[in-house]
Amino acid sequence: MNEAEFIHQAEETMIALEDAIDEANGPLDYENNGAVLTIDCEDTKSQVIVSRQLAMLQLWVAAKSGGFHCDWDGQQWQCSTTSESLLDLLNRVLSEQSAQAIELTL
Repeated sequence: MNEAEFIHQAEETMIALEDAIDEANGPLDYENNGAVLTIDCEDTKSQVIVSRQLAMLQLWVAAKSGGFHCDWDGQQWQCSTTSESLLDLLNRVLSEQSAQAIELTL
């Protein structure tokens, strides 16, 4: 994957995540500042951060349970340490940080 492909794929993913948060019936809000998507768990006043890392061609997720690095496998973003898809990873960490189960769908 080259930089242009990464930027395109990352932007598409960020837009899809924003749409999924808008459609979720959970206590979530978000703010997008270019390469950083901050997801607020409003019921617990905690955050999960998804950021683009151009130099590494990865999406990084920062949560209370740790930092996670996701690589594009040609079809989806895959966490390099847990092997979860980005969506499964986000649903897990958001559910851990929220007072209720979170189920985002893309």
